Amino acid sequence: MSPVLAGILQLLALIVALGLSYVPLGDYMARVYSSDKHWRVEKWIYKGIGADPDTEMRWPAYLRGVLAFSAAGVLFLYLLQRLQGVLPGSLGFSAIDPDQAFNSAASFVTNTNWQSYYGEQAMGHVVQTGGLAVQNFVSAAVGIAVAVALVRGFALPHSRLRSSGGTPIRTGELGNFWSDLVRGVIRVLVPFSVIAAIVLVACGAIQNFSGIHEVGQFMGGSQQWNGGAVASQEAIKEIGTNGGGYFNANSAHPFENPTPFTNLFEIFLLLVIPFALTRTFGRMVGSLKQGYAILATMATIWVGFIALMMWTEFAHHGPAFDIAGGAMEGKETRIGVGASSIFAVSTTLTSTGAVDSFHSSFTGLGGGITILGMQLGEIAPGGTGSGLYGMLIMAIIAVFIAGLMVGRTPEYLGKKIGTREIKFAACYILITPALVLIFTAAAMALPTPGNSMTNSGAHGFSEILYAYSSAANNNGSAFAGLNADTQWFNTTLGLAMVLGRFLPMVFVLALAGSLAEQKPVPATAGTLRTEKPLFTGLLVGAILIITGLTYFPALALGPLAEGLAS
Repeated sequence: MSPVLAGILQLLALIVALGLSYVPLGDYMARVYSSDKHWRVEKWIYKGIGADPDTEMRWPAYLRGVLAFSAAGVLFLYLLQRLQGVLPGSLGFSAIDPDQAFNSAASFVTNTNWQSYYGEQAMGHVVQTGGLAVQNFVSAAVGIAVAVALVRGFALPHSRLRSSGGTPIRTGELGNFWSDLVRGVIRVLVPFSVIAAIVLVACGAIQNFSGIHEVGQFMGGSQQWNGGAVASQEAIKEIGTNGGGYFNANSAHPFENPTPFTNLFEIFLLLVIPFALTRTFGRMVGSLKQGYAILATMATIWVGFIALMMWTEFAHHGPAFDIAGGAMEGKETRIGVGASSIFAVSTTLTSTGAVDSFHSSFTGLGGGITILGMQLGEIAPGGTGSGLYGMLIMAIIAVFIAGLMVGRTPEYLGKKIGTREIKFAACYILITPALVLIFTAAAMALPTPGNSMTNSGAHGFSEILYAYSSAANNNGSAFAGLNADTQWFNTTLGLAMVLGRFLPMVFVLALAGSLAEQKPVPATAGTLRTEKPLFTGLLVGAILIITGLTYFPALALGPLAEGLAS
């Protein structure tokens, strides 16, 4: 079988698996976040943290919950790393340096999972399992909670009025953050991860708490390996679109990703919740067709990027490429070009950041596709929760553009998109590009950061651009070739991760509150039909044009220049 055909068949199998899980998982999550009943274990948690899960929150209170919980997570994970040298089960590893501890704490709490360290040479069992793995669960649950809050802004009764002294007031309540957080972990992420971990163990991924072993090498000498709870962390790493690997080689390591089947299974895991959330969205707003329109937009971009990636990685680049069956440099022979292309596109179009290949070794244009995937805002299908709310922000922008074309006040799902709403949406789409471009420019202008580049010229610039695109978009994958374990990069990338995660959430929740306060707008003959293919096309165009205009100059200096020169 030719490598091209093998890649296409794997893509088709993946689409079938995602299609089969779409309805049951999407409907299940809609029930989870719409139910007014609490499980017994959830009640114990609420009692332990002193939260009332039935108290409705307006957007400022919901945001305070998000920020307070995340700040506590950063502090706890930072201290855990700094104290690693005196903790049991740390395999003899010393405490993590302050700048790297800050970077890693910010990374895992923000669902980025950028790693400037070698996992098997720096983190013991306590930090890996009690710190990093825990954040994999809760950071993903925070993302879903914020997305659900925005959906409620559209979906809850459009004029939730209460009487106060005979005067009706609009409450603008979005649910309860603590309830959404706990349900996301207990009812969605934990059971799904248990099943996935069992599958991975059955297929060869390791799961233990063994110490460091010295293993003889075929050509003489020895090498040290340590075990760990790899399969369980691998499961939530993909399901929660986290991406941080137990080992430095990440999903290219055979302990994490042993076979071609587990490779395809892990791609399925990182895509299934973000895609299924569009069904949850449609169910909660009372129109499945609206969810299908968002799904179609995500799927169009995802399939289009995979087609481009396969074209550039399989394209004729000389005799060596033809003999190898494509651009095999930096790719695992057991996985191949096709599966590596699917993984690379899927991990950069979501906020996963896991890698099964060396992105720096992709062709110039192939590397550019991975960078552009992150720069789109990771919305096709995006991260757990963040992909959905990012796409809904873009839908509001598209509706606004359509309204300008016909001279009509834009509406989306029965809510007017006025000055206030469009300001929130505009701030959302401007924050991340500003972070990426400002930090990249500073790193290229200053003398010290440039010393971390392995390559010069266009490829070296791509290393820096990729790093800040990955951090600010909360992806976490690395282009490789860049020594990011310096005080400059640990600090600035950490800041980019924190600002790139929580500043957009401020505007998402503010927008949700604004929408929740509105009265319904009845549909008329002039209302844009946002469930139709025409709107899907408009939305795809708006995403590509806005991103292209923002990042094209930077891309032209890096991957485009390299690709056209090769």
